[in-house]
Amino acid sequence: MEQRKRIVVIGGGFGGLNFIKHVDKNRYDVVLVDRNNFHCFPPLFYQVASSGLEPGSIGFPFRRELRKGKAKGTRYHMGLVSHVDLANKYIETENERIYYDGLVLAAGTTNNFFGNKKLIEKVYTLKSTAQAIRCRNEILDRLERASNMESAAERKRLLSFVVIGGGPAGVEVAGALGEMKRYILHRDYPTIDRDDVNITLLEGSDKLLGAMSEKSQEDAVEYLRKLYVDVRTGCVMTDYENNHVKLGDGSDIYSGMVIWTAGITGVEFDFTGGEAPVVKGGRLEVDEYSRVKGLDSVYALGDIASMPTKDYPHGHPQLAQVAIQQGRTLAKNLNKGEFAIPFRYKDKGTMATVGRNLAVADIGKFHLRGRIAWWAWMLVHLISMLGMRNKVSVFIDWIWGYFSYGTSLRMLLHPARYPLRWRWGEK
Repeated sequence: MEQRKRIVVIGGGFGGLNFIKHVDKNRYDVVLVDRNNFHCFPPLFYQVASSGLEPGSIGFPFRRELRKGKAKGTRYHMGLVSHVDLANKYIETENERIYYDGLVLAAGTTNNFFGNKKLIEKVYTLKSTAQAIRCRNEILDRLERASNMESAAERKRLLSFVVIGGGPAGVEVAGALGEMKRYILHRDYPTIDRDDVNITLLEGSDKLLGAMSEKSQEDAVEYLRKLYVDVRTGCVMTDYENNHVKLGDGSDIYSGMVIWTAGITGVEFDFTGGEAPVVKGGRLEVDEYSRVKGLDSVYALGDIASMPTKDYPHGHPQLAQVAIQQGRTLAKNLNKGEFAIPFRYKDKGTMATVGRNLAVADIGKFHLRGRIAWWAWMLVHLISMLGMRNKVSVFIDWIWGYFSYGTSLRMLLHPARYPLRWRWGEK
């Protein structure tokens, strides 16, 4: 019997999982490698950070997903890929070396600090479940400390939040903080006055939600201001020192906590035995079949891939639907044994939520706003999640929070310090 070719997939996000589910397991031996043992749902990280959802509701274990349905037959290895040898066709993690016949890079993106690497130690980010939990703990810790302070000036310094970046993630987390200020403070923290909390959203360009329609941009600003968020466009952050956000015009803003959503860059790999074509944003340049240019049997999907086309000369938008469709198209081509189906992106629209009954959506030529956009946003996200338990859990949390304005999730859970773990880089 002819030995099946082995395809190694790095990253179990939308692109990686959809590729795995559609590639022929009778033809290929498929191995998934991911640093986490679960698939996460990045669009809802901000809700974990704002105590709207528990982390387990937006995560789904790989081993459970891969033992059933179309994904059955895939092997999972937990590990952080540290090295890719293109000449000898193997990858290395902290635990092992895995050889491949075909390599699919679907590791997504990480935070981009635009050269200011010091920020990684000073600001809070939302690119993983762990980062969202850390952000949540810091917000709750500040609220608890402020509730016991007698000095209004001290409370204001402690509860000054600045969100950097006016894309969907920035708008959504700023809106979530605004909802806490408007609806939660007087219920759970009666000793904190609403005026003690200051929330500022900074965007470097002249508009929020740059990829959406002008109507959506205007509506988003209107909704954020309803939630007492100070929206400032045309403000470029240059540094963050001594609790002061430094701006490009020389001014600064005091902030006890900075949440960074301003930029992303492709996850980097240490390649040897060949040179990967990295373009703007740390993305790997691929052709219309998702093949990394200049490399043999190496493919890239989703946010980490840049596929210039006539309609998207700088690559497709870094959205879940792009990754999903690319993963399925690549699987079809490999199943055929030839690259006969070029990728063509079917735009299903974009949307962003600001708060309850406050959302915007651009679907084709139609623009939705307010309550109907908010319900559409919830429906799309519920459908996109893995696992019926997760869908039901999230739906119940949303409905309960909608009618009661309350949640049982505002628990401050700090991890134990000891014993130290080498995996976390602790000493």
